[in-house]
Amino acid sequence: MTEVEPLLQKDSKTIMRSIIQRIATGPDMSKNVTEAETRAGMAAILRGEIDPVQTAVFLIALRMKRETDDENKGILAGIHDVTQHVTADVDEVLDMSDPYNGYNRSLPVSPFLPAVMAALGVATVSHGAETMSPKFGITHHRVLKAAGIPVDLSSEAAAAQISNRDTGWAYVDQKSYCPALHDLTTLRTNIVKRQAITTVETLSKPIMGKLKTHCMAGYVHKPYSHVYSMLARCAGFDSCLLVRGVEGGVIPSLRQPGKVFYYHDMGEEQGQEFDPASIGIQQELRTIALPDDLPARPAGDDVGAAFDPEFAAKLSADAGLAALKGEPGMAYDALVYAGAIALWHLKKHDKLPAAADSIRNVLNNGRALQHFNAAK
Repeated sequence: MTEVEPLLQKDSKTIMRSIIQRIATGPDMSKNVTEAETRAGMAAILRGEIDPVQTAVFLIALRMKRETDDENKGILAGIHDVTQHVTADVDEVLDMSDPYNGYNRSLPVSPFLPAVMAALGVATVSHGAETMSPKFGITHHRVLKAAGIPVDLSSEAAAAQISNRDTGWAYVDQKSYCPALHDLTTLRTNIVKRQAITTVETLSKPIMGKLKTHCMAGYVHKPYSHVYSMLARCAGFDSCLLVRGVEGGVIPSLRQPGKVFYYHDMGEEQGQEFDPASIGIQQELRTIALPDDLPARPAGDDVGAAFDPEFAAKLSADAGLAALKGEPGMAYDALVYAGAIALWHLKKHDKLPAAADSIRNVLNNGRALQHFNAAK
């Protein structure tokens, strides 16, 4: 019997009290806890068995001492324990996730990438939330809603939509696939700072393929490539593509070379550099910048982005729809670049230029737009 097994036989409140006593003891005395303990603590929180004050202490104390790999894995496992996982009627699914707290420095067009991939026969799911701390930015939920896409599908409905070849993609919200986690939204807002949930929730894996499920996610800070790769394996993703993207999203800078990390079939993590110029993309800016004249956030919102995120989401929707209609510009180039990298990772093409040509083809001939509109 391990040292922690007797503790894990006790009630949830006793387990949480023991965890907090060890992780919240100052900069020099705080101790790490095991994956099993962290999983038990997170699961108890999601079952509603832990006082909100203790929940907040648990999350922020882990953050302040810096979460270990085992602690991050425990948080993820606790979330997976209460997540509804549905298998779509397709062999493989690409799980594409941007940060759930969205964008607050640029206009994202990544919400349109799943439809582009679906037009090329790659069944794709994206997932997120309407708004989330600490950014409260422009999210997939808000952009897709502004573009006329239903954002309240059940996990079963999303899986069915992905399985339909005429559509081939779907968005599923955290409120649908893991309501217990979504119920912590207000608490997370009150905590103010980023916590471990922000890191791991993008790996919730709500929709899976019958044979394989592939992860495509973004990161900003270099150490997180290891963290996300480790968590993707823990979540059971057969392959993982980590893009050093703008604001931690899946679309890299359009003006300079960048690096991705990846693994296939649970194998060794590898790195690969790409240059947008190699596929004919020449842009002076990294991405579509937020306009300077955005309306301020509504007066009733006491926290959140400085601008009105719903207004900005409409601008993102307009840019993404224009790209799906084949109109050249930064949004078009962003979909081409990120889509080409995804096709390369999935071994649909050996070379990035050929992959980019495939993306341009479905944008120019209207197939990507057809797949997008099929979800309405």
